[in-house]
Amino acid sequence: MLMANPRAVRVPYPAPLQALLSVARARESRQWLSQWDGIARGATPLYELPDLAARLGVARVSLKDESVRSPLGSFKALGAPIALVRQILRLHPDLDPAALLAGRHAALLQDYTVISATDGNHGRGLAAAARSVGCRCVIVLHAQVSPEREQAIAQHGARIVRIEGNYDESVAQAARLAAAQGWQVVSDTSYEGYEDIPRDVMQGYATIAAEVVEQTGAVADQPGAFTHVFLQGGVGGLAAGLASFFWEFHGAQRPCLIVVEPAQADCLLQSALAGRPARATGSVDSVMAGLACGETSPLAWRFLQPCVDGFMTIADAAAVQAMRVLAAGDARDLPIVAGESGVAGLAGLQALRADAAAARHFGLDGHARVLLVNTEGATAPAVYEQLAGEPAWAVLARQAAWRAR
Repeated sequence: MLMANPRAVRVPYPAPLQALLSVARARESRQWLSQWDGIARGATPLYELPDLAARLGVARVSLKDESVRSPLGSFKALGAPIALVRQILRLHPDLDPAALLAGRHAALLQDYTVISATDGNHGRGLAAAARSVGCRCVIVLHAQVSPEREQAIAQHGARIVRIEGNYDESVAQAARLAAAQGWQVVSDTSYEGYEDIPRDVMQGYATIAAEVVEQTGAVADQPGAFTHVFLQGGVGGLAAGLASFFWEFHGAQRPCLIVVEPAQADCLLQSALAGRPARATGSVDSVMAGLACGETSPLAWRFLQPCVDGFMTIADAAAVQAMRVLAAGDARDLPIVAGESGVAGLAGLQALRADAAAARHFGLDGHARVLLVNTEGATAPAVYEQLAGEPAWAVLARQAAWRAR
């Protein structure tokens, strides 16, 4: 399904939204994170894929590769750590962020416990950050989270709580446990009475957009290098974090923003139809595990409703095919390891270009310059191999050979 959003506007970034998410706070978060040994020191690569662009009939396709952001293998390394730091600073405002992430206040925080539900990557990021600062961490996993992802979280010292049910039920269970035990929820989705920490998570994600404008030499309040940006859905946190930055930076000259989510986890598209945060209509069981969310984050929706131009859903098969396209590479295109959620933007771009009327409506033509974000690598290697048809190491070997030509 595809919906053009009638509520999207092209105006300067509103002051009420800037008070919540801003370029200034995104840059501050980025500076703090740059001192954490859990992520790469420099910006993640922005790859050009000219052969893919030619096949799709657009002028440019660029891919921001978050699979190499950190050993955690995904963009989630930007959200949970900065949210944890900001929450601790609310309790201890005199502490230094760099010292926190270096573990120099571990004695002070040894009895402090954070908890979150996760589809995998957010929990892994929170567990790694908690280990760095020296506090305790509990992660609630729902039935569809693979044992491989559970092990990746547990290796950072987190205590795992398993439940039956889906992601939204795990969010509710994390909130109940936190209330009963006096723990602090550090979640990437908001709900009534809980917005500060999800806001901080989204602000961390904006690092991606900050790097893009630097890597392309963009100028504030002017059109940027990209006419179109495809963003993953989920609860809306990533999309809101990046969209808000691009909107504030480019103002009324912002790019066309399109959000892509699984057909069976269509909470954002349903929100666009309803004009308010809504629930998904499907089973919320998708191979795109990181996007298998049934309920929109109300905070994220405050940003998405006025600036996302289109909401669309894709089938699992489209994501699998997109994984294989990026893994294969081409004569001029670097082979890339992109996980099942990481390819949602490409799958959406392919589907939109195949629909002539829809592509025309969104101006996705031969002059379009498109930005995609690969949000994860092979964070569950066995799942990646099953879906991509080859192990991640084989793709990386082909990537090395491509670079060596």
